[in-house]
Amino acid sequence: MKAILFVGHGSKEREGNEQVRQFIEAMRSKWDDTVLVQTSFLEFERPTVNQGIDVCVEKGADHIVVIPIMLLQAGHSKIHIPAAIDEAKKKYPFVRLTYGRPIGVHEETFEILKTRLTDIGENLDHPEDDTAVLLLGRGGSDPDANSDLYKIARLLWEKTNYKIVEPAFMGVTNPLVNEGIERCVKLGAKKVIILPYFLFTGILIKRLEKMMVPFKHQYSTVDFKLAGYFGYHPKLQTILIDRVEEALGDEVKMNCDTCQYRLNVMEHVHHHHHHDHDHEHHGHDHHDHDHDHDHDHDHDHHHEHVGQKAGDGR
Repeated sequence: MKAILFVGHGSKEREGNEQVRQFIEAMRSKWDDTVLVQTSFLEFERPTVNQGIDVCVEKGADHIVVIPIMLLQAGHSKIHIPAAIDEAKKKYPFVRLTYGRPIGVHEETFEILKTRLTDIGENLDHPEDDTAVLLLGRGGSDPDANSDLYKIARLLWEKTNYKIVEPAFMGVTNPLVNEGIERCVKLGAKKVIILPYFLFTGILIKRLEKMMVPFKHQYSTVDFKLAGYFGYHPKLQTILIDRVEEALGDEVKMNCDTCQYRLNVMEHVHHHHHHDHDHEHHGHDHHDHDHDHDHDHDHDHHHEHVGQKAGDGR
């Protein structure tokens, strides 16, 4: 029996965890009854990834596809989930485990983001010239994940008629949200739309809602709008189904050449190493994959390429 184990991040907010469960429940009909579909979480909620694998095995699964419901590839998807998979491989040597990709950069990503803009009354074909979109990510210590947000911001700029689309982060790394707003204003924005690139509601969304008040006081001449977070949009089903089919078909393509975890660990790997997998913490062979992402990690120096759209007739 084949099983699909979806892995949500997990939240201290019960509402966020319920959103994950309901979304996966709505997807069950996409596969026939011979495929087992289970839900697990990384933190703050149960079952854990290992507990989810246990349930799949107990119900008769001999091939488990693990799919992270995470927007970008970062520490959780690169370290914590693969560690759980490695542990399960030792516990269940007779079970095949395949690790799929996070949501990442997918065509439907931009359709979801555009929907969030139209939901607040934006005319995507003819936006006002002095409107800026601030794409706001969580932020983290992984340059690879942070650079993906820059790529998504750039592609959103390419796929819409906004003259200004800027990336920013809620924490950990720069530019932070206040720096992003300042840049938008300096570029001439009279209206700033904050577009949260968060998968579920939770503490960060509630914090962001509170932050809107001081922003409006600080920039009294600027009109601020807070768009809905990325969330569990119907088109997210399309993305996750793609990720499942990739994994079931052994066509998983990870981005590893810019992975700080791979680069760090390679310094300690001797020529004659003894593990029986090829950098298995990603669950795939590094020498046999196509790279979907061409990242520029010097994002502080290349920030301006995402900014204003001038003289292009749009």
